[in-house]
This record gives sequence, structure tokens and C-alpha cells, in this order.
Amino acid sequence: MPPRYVSIKEVAASAGVSFQTASKVLNGGNVRVSAETAARIMAVAAELGYQPNTVARSLVQQSTATIGLITGDMTDIALSQFAVAAERTARRSSHAVLVGNLAEGGEDGAAVARMLIERRVDGIIAAAPQLEEDPDVADLLRRYVPAVSLHHVPGGGVPLVGSNHRTGGKLATEHLIQLGHTSIGTVTGPFRRHVVRSRLHGYEDALRAAGIEPGEDLAAEADWTPGGAAAATRLLLQRDPAMTAIFVHSDTMAIGVLSALSAAQRRVPADVAVVSCDDMPFAEYLIPPLTSLRVPFGETGEQAVSLLLRSIAGEPVADEPVLLPVELIVRASCGGQAAGAPAAASTRPAASRTPLASTGLEA
Repeated sequence: MPPRYVSIKEVAASAGVSFQTASKVLNGGNVRVSAETAARIMAVAAELGYQPNTVARSLVQQSTATIGLITGDMTDIALSQFAVAAERTARRSSHAVLVGNLAEGGEDGAAVARMLIERRVDGIIAAAPQLEEDPDVADLLRRYVPAVSLHHVPGGGVPLVGSNHRTGGKLATEHLIQLGHTSIGTVTGPFRRHVVRSRLHGYEDALRAAGIEPGEDLAAEADWTPGGAAAATRLLLQRDPAMTAIFVHSDTMAIGVLSALSAAQRRVPADVAVVSCDDMPFAEYLIPPLTSLRVPFGETGEQAVSLLLRSIAGEPVADEPVLLPVELIVRASCGGQAAGAPAAASTRPAASRTPLASTGLEA
């Protein structure tokens, strides 16, 4: 037998008050009643097993206690880590999360944003990289709801939470240079993405600071997939057979890079050192264990929700982006000696951490 739902009318009758008084007390509205009356209403509600009606409460409070989240491909581990942390943070603040998922090159981002706005979400977090290229979504976010973004929004005006990818790319490349490498290739995501351009600029900054002029033939674009990265790695090896190191823009792509190097009979790290980005949970279990820039996706989700809730509450939010630190987790894939030196011992070294404080976001 389905449970019987207790109505506010029943609570009001048992407490000896009007429906309007009971409704406002139970739904958090402004009502002038004594503390004794309010306590009696709450006690009766608990005794009868009353459960609040979130729709009714939203009408009283002019808030749905719901956050919209526009995401890219949720099968991506990094994005999933962000989304899980964001949902848990929202739930701790008694907010639900309504997700609109965009496939690459698929759904209209503006249509998803309108859907969330029409459902009266209190605010929106834009976590789909496709929105970097969608001025219609940017306009909707600026005009209709408080919003926070993980990516650059065309025209600005939406607070950003993220990491300093340019400095991260520089740190990863500097580490390879310190190991003695001078011919360093990079396997990137799509060049049109801001995160990719930022990491590329950091890579170039490190090379130029070491007196090495970056070559266009040492940057190969891929599509974030292992297969695409394997093809990009084969292209790099054709362009520069003497290449001794590769900076990869994601751990997922690093799987394809390692596979392509193995197929080409290039040992890692003895022949080619590899440094990647994201530090996914599987990175330390690859062969060899993967050196990777740890990006705090979970903390980014928490910070994005916290910032959005402050904006929803009417608190002032600074225009400066919130940038979380990344750190380089050093494992066996980059080796511990200069290129051409004897191979490292076969025992896996313990991971070490090089902290990086974010100092600014590339415009």
C-alpha cells in the first residue's frame, strides 16, 4: 500500500491554526506568529509525519532550491568528478541539481540553458567546453540567472572557477627540460579550446625560457580520445624521429600515446619520457606509472557551487576568476635522469609532489 501523505490542512487543523499560518511556518515564509505557535506547528507536523512539498515551498520562498548544471560528455572521468562534487555540495545546502548534457557537436547549448531557466532554477553552472563558442548561451546566463562557468564565456560577465592551465603547461614542460630533454613534442586536445591554447602557451613559455624555439611540427592535435592521441603520436614520430619527450594534454590521451610508443618500439621513459595532465585515478596503475599534473576537479565542483550559492543569495562576487592550484605528481613515465642516461631502476618510485600556486589566468 502506498504511503499516505499528510497535508498542511491536516497539520493546521491538529495545531489549531489557519492553513495560511501553517503553510508559511512549514515552508519557511515570513509569518508573524509567536515562537510557541511555530513550535506547536512543527511538533504536530513531526507527530503526523508531514513531509514538505518542495513545489509549494518554492512558491512561498520564490526559490526552487535547484541548480542547473550544463555539462559536456559525462563519460569523461574528469567531468564526472566535478559533477559528483558539485551535486554533493549542493545537496549539503539543500539544493537539488538538474543536469543538461551536451554532446560534442550535438545539442543546442542555448536550448538547454533555456530549458533550465524555464524550470526556474536558482542559478546555472556552465561546465561544457562547447559553451566557449556559444554567445547565445553567454547572453542567457548574463541576463536571466546567477551563473558560474568553468570555461571562458564569450563577452565575459560570468564568474569563472578553474585552474591556471598556462602555468600548468609550463610546469610540466619545465620538468622535462630539467631532465635534459630538448626535443619535446606535445599531443593536445582540439586547438579551438581555451584550455588547450593555454597549455600550449605554457609549453612554449618553458621552451623559450630554456632557449629552445618551439616548432609547429612538434605539436599534434587530437580529439581527447586514446585513438586520436595514438595517431597524433605516430605523426610526431614521423616529423621528428629524434624526439625524446612528449607532453600530453590528458591522461585518457596518454593511454593512446603509450600504446603508440610501444608499437613503435620506443621505451618509456628510456627512449621517450611522457608527462600528462589531470592525474586520473588510473594514472598510477599504467605501465609505466604516469607522471601527471593533478587538476583538482572535485574541489573545483565544490568551489563552483559555493560561489554560485553566494551569488544567488545576493552577495557580491568578485570579477577575478577563482583559480585553484595544480601540482605535478612525478612517477616513472618521465624517468629521473637526462635523456640518454642509463635507464631508471625497475622498481616503481614513490610519487612526489611539486606544488604550484595559481598566479593568474591567461586572457
